[in-house]
Amino acid sequence: MTGVPSSTRQVLLKVHGRCNLKCSYCYIYEHVDQSWRRRSAVMSDAVVAQVARRLAEHAIERSSGFEIVFHGGEPLLAGPDGIDRAASILRDAVPVPVSFTVQTNGTLINHEFLDVFRRYGMRVGVSLDGGQEATDRHRRYADGRGSFDLVARGLDLLRTEPSLYAGVLATIDTANEPIQAYEDLLRFSPPLMDLLLPHGTWDRPPPGRGAGHAGTPYAEWLIAVFDRWYDAPVRETSVRLFESICDLLLGGPGESEAVGFGRDMTVTIEPDGSIGHNDFFKVTADGGAETGLNVFDHDFNDVLAHPAWNVPSGLASLCATCRSCPVARVCGGGLRAHRFRAGGLDNPSVYCPDLLALIQHIERRLTADLRRLRPALAETVA
Repeated sequence: MTGVPSSTRQVLLKVHGRCNLKCSYCYIYEHVDQSWRRRSAVMSDAVVAQVARRLAEHAIERSSGFEIVFHGGEPLLAGPDGIDRAASILRDAVPVPVSFTVQTNGTLINHEFLDVFRRYGMRVGVSLDGGQEATDRHRRYADGRGSFDLVARGLDLLRTEPSLYAGVLATIDTANEPIQAYEDLLRFSPPLMDLLLPHGTWDRPPPGRGAGHAGTPYAEWLIAVFDRWYDAPVRETSVRLFESICDLLLGGPGESEAVGFGRDMTVTIEPDGSIGHNDFFKVTADGGAETGLNVFDHDFNDVLAHPAWNVPSGLASLCATCRSCPVARVCGGGLRAHRFRAGGLDNPSVYCPDLLALIQHIERRLTADLRRLRPALAETVA
C-alpha cells in the first residue's frame, strides 16, 4: 500500500556541514557519499529563515507541531550564537509548537551551550561508543587523538541539567566486550540508549557481514546486552531497539526506525538548503539521499509528494524472502538503506541473520516470562 503522507513531523537541520572528529565509520564523510564536499560548511541565517517560512506554510495546512533536530557534521561548530539564532528564527516564525533536539559528539559542550539549550528547552543526545578504549577506537580527531575525555567532560556537564539530557547513541563494534561497553555507557546515567548497527549495504558491507558471512556476530553482541538489560533488578535505562522489538512482539507499534513498519518521514535540510531523504541513504551511493528539492524552490507539499517518501508500506515493502520470514512483522526488513544492493532495495537486510537471531531470542525470553505470569494473571482476573 502506498499514498501521499499527511505530514512531516521531524526535520533534521544541518546547521553545520563539517565535523571536528574523523570517526572511521562515519556514514557522512567516510562512506560512498561525498556530497558534503560540494556543499557549504555552515547554514546561513537566510537558509534558516527560508526553512522557517516553509514550515510555517506547512503548519497552516497540515501539521500540529514539529521536532527540529540540529545536526551535522557537528552542529555545535555553529557556536552558541549560531544555535541561538537558528532556534530563535524558527520559534518566532512557526505558528505551531516546535521542539528542539541536538545530536552532538559532545566534545564542545560548555556552559554557554547549556544556557542556549536551557533557553529553548533543547534535548541533547550525545554520541559515544562505551568507555575510553571503545570510544577512542573509532571516534578520533584527524590527528589521531581520542575524543573520550572531552566527551565525558561534556556529558558530566550535561547531566547537571537532567531535563535537557536526551541520552546516548552508540555504534556497535563487536570488538568491544558487550557488557563492558554497556556498563561504561551506564556510567553516564543516560535516560535513553540507542545502540546502532554500523551502516552498510550488500555492496559495501559492514565488518563481519555481507555475502558468505552466515554468522551472527551482531546478534550475539546485542543478545548479551539484552540479557544484562532485561535481567537487571531495577530499570537502569531505556534501550530503544530492545523496547521497540518487545513492543512489536506484543502487538505494539515500536519506536525505532531500525525495526517495524513505521513510515520514515524525516526530512533533512542540508546547509545550502537542499532537501534530502534520511541521511542513512548516503551509504547507498554518492548522492544517495538527494532528492533534487530545495527550500527556496519547493515547499513541503512537494516533499510529501516526492517518490523518496512515497514507498510501499507493511509487508508490501519487503522482498519475497522477507515476506516469508516468521518475524517479518517485527523486523520490518530492518533499516531500508541496509537492504541496498546495486539495482535497488528489494533485498533482505545485510543484517538479516543477526536481526532474525536477536528477535527470536527476545521472543523466547518474553514468552517464557508470560507463561510464568499466566497463573498469577488468571488469579487476578478471577
